[in-house]
Amino acid sequence: MWYTSTRGMAPQVDFEGALFSGYAPDGGLYVPEELPQLDRDTLHHWSKLSYPSLVKELCSLFIGPKLIPRAELHDLIDRAFSRFHHKEVVHLCRLRNGLNVLELWHGVTFAFKDLSLSCTAQFLQYFLEKREKHVVVVVGTSGDTGSAAIESVQGAKNVDIIVLLPKGHCSKIQELQMTTVVKDNVHVFGVEGNSDELDEPIKDVFADVAFVKKHNLMSLNSINWSRVLVQIAHHFFAYFQCTPSMDTHPLPLVEVVVPTGAAGNLAAGCIAQKMGLPIRLVVGVNHNDIIHRTIQQGDFSLSEAVTPTLASAMDIQVPYNMERIFWLYSGCNSQVTRSLMEKFESTHTLLLPKELHSKLLEAVTSESVSDEAITRAMARCWEENQYQLCPHSAVAVSYHYQQTDRQQPSVPRCCLAPASAAKFPEAVLAAGLSPSPPAEILALEHKETRCTPMRREDNWTQMLRDTIEALSQRWKGQAVMP
Repeated sequence: MWYTSTRGMAPQVDFEGALFSGYAPDGGLYVPEELPQLDRDTLHHWSKLSYPSLVKELCSLFIGPKLIPRAELHDLIDRAFSRFHHKEVVHLCRLRNGLNVLELWHGVTFAFKDLSLSCTAQFLQYFLEKREKHVVVVVGTSGDTGSAAIESVQGAKNVDIIVLLPKGHCSKIQELQMTTVVKDNVHVFGVEGNSDELDEPIKDVFADVAFVKKHNLMSLNSINWSRVLVQIAHHFFAYFQCTPSMDTHPLPLVEVVVPTGAAGNLAAGCIAQKMGLPIRLVVGVNHNDIIHRTIQQGDFSLSEAVTPTLASAMDIQVPYNMERIFWLYSGCNSQVTRSLMEKFESTHTLLLPKELHSKLLEAVTSESVSDEAITRAMARCWEENQYQLCPHSAVAVSYHYQQTDRQQPSVPRCCLAPASAAKFPEAVLAAGLSPSPPAEILALEHKETRCTPMRREDNWTQMLRDTIEALSQRWKGQAVMP
């Protein structure tokens, strides 16, 4: 399996190359050169598998036994999921009135990012040990990615991780999950800015190809193909859990509702659909609605500013995985994708070509959900089921309630739940409910913290470069020690 850039101007790479690269050298994102097409027999066989076994089957298709032999790949995935709190790893909760909530948050940090990042970190360490290499991972986070990335590599001897978090723009618990990991290989910066602003110095650093190569830099943001790959499994598992039958011709449709910010989970759903999974995708966003405007009107343009919402991890203006989605629905046309993204990068406004917009609209529908609708969904779900939703999951469930209240006949529906309500006590209180955090989260309050400020007046790019150079020097010093 080979990978190519969405912009078509970079050499093809194998899975290892895509894993270590983040952005392709031409500024694009890595995508598989071809998508495997799954026949009915394969889907039938997969429908009986557990979530970890599904991840193994999918990864086997996209990684290949020459790079990681199948038995070793299976061991890596088992190791990745060994710290999860639920024996099924991912669990479907069937609630009243056809509400199906797929809990993707049973990992160490109580968020769905644990699923893809724990696997990605295992793949990373497998190749690093084999090649005797060291990498510096640089991550910008709007909340959950940072802590999941830190947990996946903390203490690893050949990985240093730098995380930039938006000070005051993520929940207190999210921040503590990052700043309380006091390990030699973990370096956290609190940035006086939002998540889009802190992405700028990261992009600047990655644009310096010689610097990236010299210091073995990589990103674990959702631009990394490995993360999207693992997320494809969410959609297959959602389908198999919610489909009424695997024996009808054609297979029944299932609607999967995807709350998203950077569109990684949506890109994964689009790929699952293209591989032959009969799902209808609904994307849910908060007030920051660039994805909703893109799907409904073909308008991929920045708003004036990011609006802070209760679903803070989705307070994103630039959903970079939309580039993969444009590539998919333009018939994998890298020339079209390149010209669209170059226009967007230079003007921050883009109207999709009619053909691309209509293809996208055929495959995906969307909804933008206000803070009021989020708290209403949280309160209603508690009232009807004694079940607490996080504000991001409530974005998906709000769409479900909207549909059921109209009493229109509908296909089975599965709402993806990206985080536990325990991470968002502020939103739980705003919904008039009482937070009930588990012991692991309560313990964060009493731990030592470590975080370096990046103030408005600082040169963020220079601070990042200096930190990377110091870590590289330290590794080289350790490597030459007897």
